[in-house]
Amino acid sequence: MIIRDIMTINPVTLQPQVLLEEAARILAENQINGAPVVDSEGALVGLITKGHLLRGIMEENSQATSIDRVMERQVITVSPDDSLDELINLEVGRLPVIDNGRLVGMVTRSDLAKAYYSSARELERSLDIIIESVHNAMITIDESGQVQIFNSAAEKLFDIKKEKIIGQPITKFMPDSTLPDILKSGKTEFSQKVIFQDRTLLSNRTPVIVNGKTIGAAAVVQDISELEQISQELQSTRELKEELDAIINSSFDGIYVTDGEGKTIRINEAYSRITGIRADEVLGKTMSELVESGVYDQSATMLVMERREPVTISQELRTGKSILVTGSPIIGENGQLRRVVTNVRDITELNCLRKELDQAMGLQMHYEERLSRYQVLDKYVIRAQKSRDLIDLVLRLGQVDSTVLIQGESGVGKEMIAEILHSNSLRKDKPLVRINCGAIPENLLESELFGYESGAFTGANKGGKIGIFEVAQHGTLFLDEIAELPLHLQVKLLRVIQEREMTRVGGTTPIKVDVRLIAATNQDLWELVNKNLFRKDLYFRLNVVPITVPPLRERKEEIPALAAQFVRQFNQKYELNKSLDPKVIDKLIAYNWPGNIRELENVIERTLVTHSGDIIDDVALPDDSRAYGKSSQSSQSTQPLKEAVEALERQMISGALNTYGSTRKAARALGVSQPTIVRKAARYGLQSDTQTDA
Repeated sequence: MIIRDIMTINPVTLQPQVLLEEAARILAENQINGAPVVDSEGALVGLITKGHLLRGIMEENSQATSIDRVMERQVITVSPDDSLDELINLEVGRLPVIDNGRLVGMVTRSDLAKAYYSSARELERSLDIIIESVHNAMITIDESGQVQIFNSAAEKLFDIKKEKIIGQPITKFMPDSTLPDILKSGKTEFSQKVIFQDRTLLSNRTPVIVNGKTIGAAAVVQDISELEQISQELQSTRELKEELDAIINSSFDGIYVTDGEGKTIRINEAYSRITGIRADEVLGKTMSELVESGVYDQSATMLVMERREPVTISQELRTGKSILVTGSPIIGENGQLRRVVTNVRDITELNCLRKELDQAMGLQMHYEERLSRYQVLDKYVIRAQKSRDLIDLVLRLGQVDSTVLIQGESGVGKEMIAEILHSNSLRKDKPLVRINCGAIPENLLESELFGYESGAFTGANKGGKIGIFEVAQHGTLFLDEIAELPLHLQVKLLRVIQEREMTRVGGTTPIKVDVRLIAATNQDLWELVNKNLFRKDLYFRLNVVPITVPPLRERKEEIPALAAQFVRQFNQKYELNKSLDPKVIDKLIAYNWPGNIRELENVIERTLVTHSGDIIDDVALPDDSRAYGKSSQSSQSTQPLKEAVEALERQMISGALNTYGSTRKAARALGVSQPTIVRKAARYGLQSDTQTDA
């Protein structure tokens, strides 16, 4: 402890010119016995005490004498960082504390006494805590044999309350105690076994000697029955290890185990049977060495070490076999990678095992378990690096309030991205309101967006209606298919974004709007801007932070997990119990998926409800001529779905324009809005004179 810890900061000080009578009054008012005297610069020049004042008043005129006549000028001072031990031998009642030539505090004898008393009490409390925290029983007696210390462990061991035994002779409660013998012999006894109530105790006894005199004795007692229990636990652990070894070696699947550095430490017999690789070829070698030497073409273990998450790959061995490998990390309590356990199955053997229902269902459960490990959330499947990067960006954007434009093909999951963005945003406790700009008739869209006042138009509700901007107040508004928004509503939307306020249809009072705006489209908005079908100023307002959701064909590693999720979903919906054969997964991965996740969901649903067996061993895809009854000739002319849809759309719009002579009539005939016909006609280059009404 140092002076700084106990000194009085900013003590009362006096100036040398203060009169004796005034100085006495100041000391009395502050209830102090003395004070340092400082000059106008704050430098210490002396020390005045009640004794100095009394002598001065008796010897001088107290009304005309200043304290500099009687104060102590040779003052002993200390530094704030001096140890308290340095003050023990100083016979001074008050010590000014000086730092860099300036008075910073005072320390008195009473301060020192309080500090030493507090330190002694703290030491006593610390010793009590230590004694009470010791696992073993501790007992001490004084020179008369009376118990002085009896900790909680002793209470528990001997079933005696300390309040009952403290201060009493130990032999009164423990007649067989040999601790008094230690007082007489003055010798230490180690590891003495004692039998107490059918328990074996181990006791270390020693005399307490001070200045050559034995003033007491202490004993530390341990119940070694715990050691016997530990011995039994070790035996159980050995048996458990033997059982684990037997289980691993009896497993039909191959098991490959490495340490956290990728060094092989164990493989089972099934692994050697499946792969043809002997234990002596790989034990003690790292996976990087085995890949470099050509034993494996790639390593699931190395991927697990890199990603620290479960990984499933198809591996080619030098023996020519193909195996399905799933590696799982084992993370220690300190966060370090301790082991990587790899499960190996021969794909050919799995195809044979599917003929037996129970084993096939077991395989399905295995796949579902592995696939579920890839799910970040039950609702979403995120496996590809592109998806991870996208989710990382979305989570970062959740911490700000910027407008986001989500772009991507139909069915890629733009709405899912909007949900993730909202649920991880500062507005997550407020509503997420969705509206599809292309699904609501043009004449109703404005009132849906901005609401309307009473009497705004024929058929309007009495009292009016709030729009979705007001419904989403303080939350998030998701405008899907924003490219379908008519031009005149684009102007109103732009004003809302710029001014943060809106006016209901038929109203005149501006309403403040506080929403986070997310827009989505599957079209090229910039191309529409260049064709004057979308406002440039609105485009730049929406395109603050653009997000592009990659199509499913660019993240095919997510297809197995998505397929498993849809199988579970439709099994539950239709009360089925069906599963996919592994070769079906391969076929799904090989397909291009122009309709993305939505198309995959539809394919899985159609397959589950139309397939007769519980094990689905084939799936009908759009480019599969067998599934749709097409001849080989027609299947060769198959084109991507998007191109086919666009060709059909162009053909229908062109025919309607030629038949009806105006875009409005063509729109009515095709069941879409007139601006939609105008935009799509411009996109497909249909420059007919009959495009618009005269």
